[in-house]
Amino acid sequence: MTPRSLALAIGIALWGVALRGLAGPPAGDKPNVLFLMADDLRPELGCYGAGHVISPNIDRLAKRGRMFKRAYCQQALCNPSRASMLTGLRPDSLGIWNLPTHLRQRRPGIVTLPQHFRNNGYFTECVGKIFHNWRQDIHGDPQSWSVPQFMHYARHDDDKPKVDGKPPRNEIKLPRSTILDVPDEAYFDGRIATRAVESLQRLKQNRKPFFLAVGFWKPHLPFNAPRRYWNLYDPAKVTLPESLARPENGPDIALHDSRELLRAFGGREPSTRDIRELRRGYFAATTYMDSQVGRVLDELDRLGLRDSTIVVFTADHGFHLGEHSLWCKTSNYEWDAAVPLIIAPPHLAKRGTAAPSPVELIDLYPTLAELCGLAKPTHLEGASLVPALKNPVFEVKPFAITQHPRPAYYTGKEPEVMGYSLRTRHHRYTEWRNWRTGGVVARELYNHNQDPAENKNIAAVSARRVQLLSSKLAEVHPVRRHPAAD
Repeated sequence: MTPRSLALAIGIALWGVALRGLAGPPAGDKPNVLFLMADDLRPELGCYGAGHVISPNIDRLAKRGRMFKRAYCQQALCNPSRASMLTGLRPDSLGIWNLPTHLRQRRPGIVTLPQHFRNNGYFTECVGKIFHNWRQDIHGDPQSWSVPQFMHYARHDDDKPKVDGKPPRNEIKLPRSTILDVPDEAYFDGRIATRAVESLQRLKQNRKPFFLAVGFWKPHLPFNAPRRYWNLYDPAKVTLPESLARPENGPDIALHDSRELLRAFGGREPSTRDIRELRRGYFAATTYMDSQVGRVLDELDRLGLRDSTIVVFTADHGFHLGEHSLWCKTSNYEWDAAVPLIIAPPHLAKRGTAAPSPVELIDLYPTLAELCGLAKPTHLEGASLVPALKNPVFEVKPFAITQHPRPAYYTGKEPEVMGYSLRTRHHRYTEWRNWRTGGVVARELYNHNQDPAENKNIAAVSARRVQLLSSKLAEVHPVRRHPAAD
């Protein structure tokens, strides 16, 4: 072999190695999957450029993976979002828009993402909150996992400090907030990280490829990270929201009562000091969760599993921290709809380069199936992100869709109104439709090039843009009449 032909052969071999895991592995050589989830996490991490949150571990994952700058949930509420993501179906296809309805009540035979891996020879394990965690007779989804789920089912308010002796005194007087000088493992996420580390050590010895899902409970309320994380943020330097005002020309139906937090204030509005401290508590909870992610990633590296494991990090939806005077979730605005999403397969080209295409959480199911060489179930409604892993500028889809009902927490068998929100690279367009008749009761349009905070609704003065985006929305969610629920 001549030197030139030898160099060519080596180059071809190296190129093949670089694409390994992106085009599907050879049979019998399946990559592992480490699926990391946060709860209520808005994309305000350091790798997203917001600069408000200290998140070194998630940031380093972004540097060795592909971060998706415009990733969106399908509904900004825990159960509908997780059910949608883990089945690959939109909320309307599942018929789930509330907290109590379990996905098996609507689609008993559906094959979930981890179940699909289990059916294809993977050892699947759930540590922490992956499926919805409360108000349901079915706890999580037992048939998705090879072993019983761990610390997956409880109320968030059950996350009280577990320490020897009497807990120290709370150092802050603020609703739904606690500052205690306790170790990380006093709370759920510290113990989840410890269990995940132990699971990785055990799985290292297993001959099967694994799908390990690790679900952290933070930064969801209550804001009770250990004191050392609160101390990282000077309350005087915590930024206030850009605007506390409702969007100009925005419809009332787009807002909500922020009950998850504000009912603890007994009817009074949070003061400026309260707002700073609440934001500080959210940032502290995020950094606490990031530290636990770091422990799991460190163990993956220590065990020599990085080059055989696809790592995913995401969240179920975002969170308002006073923007538009809203708190928590249940809206279609950017802060609720947007989620962090990082995928880090082995041997990724152009590591650390972000992908600008709009993408959705329902895209994770077909993406992971393709990366691991598994057949894609025919029911999936998402698109594979593998092309954007190969080439970050690839446009996976022209828009993403998030939706939410009104009332936000409806109590009957059906909502009164459904808001469908379409997000392109440059605009967010929302239609609020009467559930029974399909009639549009309100519209919103925000130009993200000029108004990234969505402070001015320009739907009334943008007829051509509204018509175009309305037609695109109808491609996915046609206007329909819904008969009254029995």
